Amino acid sequence: MAKRQFILFAALLYLPLMAWAQKDDPILFTVEDTPVHESEFVYIYSKTNGKNATFSKESLDEYLDLYIKFKLKVQKAREMKLDTVPQLMNELAGYRRQLADSYLIDKEVTEKLLREAYEHSKQDVDISHILISMPSNPSPEDTLAAYEKALAIKQRLKKEDFATVAKEVSGDKSAQNNGGHIGFVTALFPNGFYELEKAAYSIPLNKLSDPIRTAAGYHLLIVNGRRPARGEMEGAHILLRKEGKDKDPAAVKARADSIYQALQGGASFEELAKKLSEDGRTAPQGGYIGFFGINKYSPSFEDAVFALEEDGAYTKPVETNVGWHIIKRISRRGIQPYNIEKSRLESQVKKDNRFQEAKLAMVKKIKEEGNLKEFPKVLDEFAASLTDTFLTFRWRAPQEGGEKLLFQYGDDYKVTLGDFASYLERATRKRMRGGSETDIPALVDELYQDFVNESAMAYEEKNLEKKYPDFKALMREYEEGILLFEATKMLVWDKASQDSAGLAEFYKEQQQVETKYRWEERGVASIYKLDDRYKDQLDEVRAFAATHSPKEVLEKFNTTDPPALKYESKTMEYSVYPEFKSMEWKAGALSQSESDPRGRHTKFVKIEEILPASSKTLDEARGYIVADYQDYLESQWVEQLRKEYKVKVNQKVFDSLVK
Repeated sequence: MAKRQFILFAALLYLPLMAWAQKDDPILFTVEDTPVHESEFVYIYSKTNGKNATFSKESLDEYLDLYIKFKLKVQKAREMKLDTVPQLMNELAGYRRQLADSYLIDKEVTEKLLREAYEHSKQDVDISHILISMPSNPSPEDTLAAYEKALAIKQRLKKEDFATVAKEVSGDKSAQNNGGHIGFVTALFPNGFYELEKAAYSIPLNKLSDPIRTAAGYHLLIVNGRRPARGEMEGAHILLRKEGKDKDPAAVKARADSIYQALQGGASFEELAKKLSEDGRTAPQGGYIGFFGINKYSPSFEDAVFALEEDGAYTKPVETNVGWHIIKRISRRGIQPYNIEKSRLESQVKKDNRFQEAKLAMVKKIKEEGNLKEFPKVLDEFAASLTDTFLTFRWRAPQEGGEKLLFQYGDDYKVTLGDFASYLERATRKRMRGGSETDIPALVDELYQDFVNESAMAYEEKNLEKKYPDFKALMREYEEGILLFEATKMLVWDKASQDSAGLAEFYKEQQQVETKYRWEERGVASIYKLDDRYKDQLDEVRAFAATHSPKEVLEKFNTTDPPALKYESKTMEYSVYPEFKSMEWKAGALSQSESDPRGRHTKFVKIEEILPASSKTLDEARGYIVADYQDYLESQWVEQLRKEYKVKVNQKVFDSLVK
């Protein structure tokens, strides 16, 4: 099972590498009449070799031989009809369910949103907006009224100044000060503002948008400018506050200038920050602010620090509404390549409403492309037949009428009323959540929509092989991996461990031609551990052990409770047992005494006997022999398969792969 799980993990890990050329995909080789296309081989070769996939002739030759061996074994597995064994096919179906559950969402939703978010994050956008607010749970009337108001304001803006109108009508309170001008912002926008983000990155500059719906209401948007994203800056600052008791603004500015001159003269920024900065939070850390992006500090602060071109550089005194700052650039972190930014963006995207909205959009698309046909009369009659029992855990799906068609995709994917009733029976919590006052037809309709959405996903997952060649290829890889595992287990691994006579004969033959199943010189070691409560007897114990057997040592000194000595005997090769390296290699030699770091005992070792190099018995070398016997059986198996099945390589196609 562990090896089969590895097959699944490996395939999932390298899924992004798949890219299949469907129009021009010649056959590289055949095993009997089973073709292997160029694209399949290139994918497997690239995945297996990673950065070492050089496409040199030597490398391709080597891997082609390996892949032919693999395909020969798969051919044998199919001939053994292992692809019809229910247990193996159920296992493959389980893998498919695991993969399909996430594949469709990743392919149709996650990857598209991540790519879009990454492209957005590469730019900062300077925006202005007017917000027409709505209640948190607006009624249809609220929504319509806000939309119509937005349209009316848009008409006004054809003749009137944007900032003036924003101060008058915008639901964004900051408009009173900024006239609706937000300034530069960057993706991702806050949760619920995805539509505004999309517009900010797509509409033409300086053109008023149509009303844009978000969680806050409707927006009228103008994009004033776009620039390459500033990313993040790691910085530190020295702050001198302008306001305070007995503070003279001119004197504060003069003091900031003097600090700047001191820095120019070589003074330590960190030391000056600790002594002079009036930011109590950062001064003890030498003014360290950490990493920050745009819109965390005032524009003058950010403009000054992002203008610094080198790490370690610092600004001239910069004024903000707080005071005067001297800011140091420690490092700058720009937008990284997609494969690096992807994990950061993914955690944000999946928490954002855009993810659920995209899933719903995908389901809608599946319904349209699948030609969903519904039979609402069947649903209405079913809902009308339900009593209050439906709202309790006691309700059970009715036995009659379950064969009625509820909806279908195309001609071959049909869902009956019985399927829906079984779903409702399982959805106990959803049925009971509203209590006895629930409107049953409305609840049934809500649950029906959930069920249709789930069924749409199931329908699309059923057709993944047809729609996505890479998914089809991945399932082939799973299937062949399972077949290979089972065939090898039956014909090689099990035989190697169970064929006692064959193993013994293989061992005998190997002993005649090889010397690897041998012991090097070994020492029979007595290991003594003296309890630290009796450490004053250490010299006496060592002296006695040097000339007496372990039995005599234990009889003499283990007369106390607890016993003074713990004893262990080990027979180890010289190169394996570390203690032997620091001892004289002869019988009777004693090691140095070694104290346990935890203070529980003191250990020393005595070599009782030196055993000469000798052959290992079959039992002593069984693990190594079984492994070598497996390799032998596999090589014999492959040679037999080469005789059994005809392999034909298209040399012209192979040569075209060489770089």
